[in-house]
Amino acid sequence: MSGPELRLTTAPCAAEANVVQGDNYRITVLTSRMLRLEYSAEGRFEDRATQMVVNRDLGPVDFQVVRDAAGLHLYTEALIVDYDEQAFSASGLTVRLSGPYGYHSQWRYGIPNEPNIYHRGNLGGTARTLDMIDGACELEDGLVASNGYAVLDDDTIALDGDWVAPRIEGNSDTYYFGYGDDAAAAVRDFYRLTGPQPLLPRWALGNWWSRYYAYSATEYQALIERFEAEDLPFSVAVVDMDWHWVDVDPKYGTGWTGYSWNTDLFPDPPAFLAWLHAHGLKVSLNTHPADGVRAYEDRYAELATRLGIDPASGLPVNFDIADPDFLTPYFEELHHPLEAQGVDFWWLDWQQGNFTSMPGLDPLWMLNHFHFLDSARDGKRPITFSRYAGPGSHRYPVGFSGDTVTSWASLDFQPYFTATAANIGYGWWSHDIGGHMFGIRDDELATRWFQLGVFSPINRLHSTKDLFAGKEPWKYAAPARTAMGESLRLRHRLIPYLFTMSERAHRLGEPLVRPLYHLDPRPEAIASRNSFAFGSELLVAPLTTPVDRRTTLAQVTTWLPAGEWIDFFTGVRYAGGRSVQLHRPLGGYPVLARAGAIVPLAGQHDVGNPESFELHVFAGADGDFTLYEDDDLAAPRSVTTRYRYDQAAGELVIEPASGARDLVPSVRSYRIVVHGLDGVGAADADGAVLVAESAAGPLVVELSVPTADGATVRLTGERRASDNHVESRIFDLLAAAQIEHPLKDRIWRLLQDETATLRRVSALQAMDLEPALHAALCELLLA
Repeated sequence: MSGPELRLTTAPCAAEANVVQGDNYRITVLTSRMLRLEYSAEGRFEDRATQMVVNRDLGPVDFQVVRDAAGLHLYTEALIVDYDEQAFSASGLTVRLSGPYGYHSQWRYGIPNEPNIYHRGNLGGTARTLDMIDGACELEDGLVASNGYAVLDDDTIALDGDWVAPRIEGNSDTYYFGYGDDAAAAVRDFYRLTGPQPLLPRWALGNWWSRYYAYSATEYQALIERFEAEDLPFSVAVVDMDWHWVDVDPKYGTGWTGYSWNTDLFPDPPAFLAWLHAHGLKVSLNTHPADGVRAYEDRYAELATRLGIDPASGLPVNFDIADPDFLTPYFEELHHPLEAQGVDFWWLDWQQGNFTSMPGLDPLWMLNHFHFLDSARDGKRPITFSRYAGPGSHRYPVGFSGDTVTSWASLDFQPYFTATAANIGYGWWSHDIGGHMFGIRDDELATRWFQLGVFSPINRLHSTKDLFAGKEPWKYAAPARTAMGESLRLRHRLIPYLFTMSERAHRLGEPLVRPLYHLDPRPEAIASRNSFAFGSELLVAPLTTPVDRRTTLAQVTTWLPAGEWIDFFTGVRYAGGRSVQLHRPLGGYPVLARAGAIVPLAGQHDVGNPESFELHVFAGADGDFTLYEDDDLAAPRSVTTRYRYDQAAGELVIEPASGARDLVPSVRSYRIVVHGLDGVGAADADGAVLVAESAAGPLVVELSVPTADGATVRLTGERRASDNHVESRIFDLLAAAQIEHPLKDRIWRLLQDETATLRRVSALQAMDLEPALHAALCELLLA
């Protein structure tokens, strides 16, 4: 391979001052909490980058080494290493944390960190695929553990210049992470070691339409027009494998692999792709490359000739990703001509195992690595779409998690699976939203999956060829259809927030979706398996079980870290530092913003840098948020806009945009929505209009803001914290509940007679209500 776009920047050698070495061992102190431990019977060590690790030069570290009759003792500010300087063994090499973890943090070489009565052990990373999984699957280890340490063995292939090479045989190469309860720091340093998450193209953060279905060009265009007519926005059109010939002459084998358009379905591929582009869609085609290229393919003769095969022979061109003589023609003869027609990126659907002609080389990783780098040609921001190939795969987004079964169990596992992947730095999973195959038709299940999709790294609807499995919202009953449409529209409006979080993930090493224990390490946060932080401002507690038929509400229990939290949709305020039960109807979803959060939404559904914003401000604490925008190229020009909220002064400052202001409109309209305040008298700013005062809903202010000047909005009046309007919310809950009218009346009279919260709760307890109803009432009374 050649060309600057096809190189990965590496710095594989640590500074000599960070290395302690003997004849057969080498210990590299990468940080005060991360070590590389190598042993070689021949005294030969791997100094090249690998599939997993690209940078071992992480800067100077203070440490001490003491030798005595027992061997070597190494001390950093966080770790203690005891090593007998012999072949690595459980009795001869131990590492422990120097802080409060004590004995339970001691790692012995080769001994897995498994759960016991004192701790849960490793908290998990991710898995290669969810294919055919109905519910949960086993996860590989991540970097975070309840007893403070994790280890990763690096047996992956070496990078040798622009190509790959086998590793030195017989070596052990282990990375030790001793970060205690600081999960976020472990992940940040892992990115320093393995490379950052790339910045995604902005359009990748919108809705993706995907289905395993033999569409014709006409059918696909009609589908997109129907989406447009129903105001259902999409930014990516995925065309599954039926874009190419699949019913091929049996002498060629199966049609699973293909590179030639099925012209019965797509008679004019360039025109079809141009039409999708004109409708604001990027296009991805599915490919299963394992069967190589057979003689019926459009580009067979060109590829065969370049590889020394006589086209007249009809001999197949075998797929050999480990051969550099194959790889360049593979791109130039097969993929680049289709990209010239208008294909934007590829869905690499590799399912054929881990082996190539080079020992230790995973073909999936090779496909991900070189397709991603190749997609950066001509200054484009690179992207690929493929399966997970082990630690380090975060460098090649987006991840395809596989063909899941459509069930409540699969939905329940998905948020945990997505968040836990942050423990191995894998931040951009794309799931089959709604489930792929088998399972059941359940409108509520499909709706909850759509709602989770809004708050997933990538929102890609998908399903199999089953005639009854389509995810078009109009195929569902009215309540589900309405909620699905709202979900798709909200996802596109969230793109300014999502794109800013993508830049933070790239620059700060902070994945978009993270387990709650990345924010708060206590056991209660670990126990909230499905809840997750969604960027810097939001917490999501997914609903993954059906509604209670009496209350018409679904329920989830989550830990709330310390502080105040405000429901993004309802405005209800919750005190943190405790576990809470949250209840929502089919059209609701538990998304909480921390007090002081600022969340920018686009005023429209397209994916570009917006002309208008709806800026959500959650009162109760000071807030600070910097919006990031750019030109969507590999080497971007960017512009930032900082928003600051001063709780004491009641001021929101929109600072002048900084950077390449020509990328955004010179004047932008703002609809500012302030949650959590009552008693606001007016909004003072040039051109500001107080549209709605805070009654049962948020305060709304509208104004236009010159990008170069910014603006300050001052809220006057009492500005007292909202009282949650508990009685009106309970009235609505009782009105919707499918329970006996006399029971509704008894509950309502009780709330009128008792005004003190604890007396109300005590009286409800004495009524011996059904648990679901009692919990829903207490959520509002005790928020």
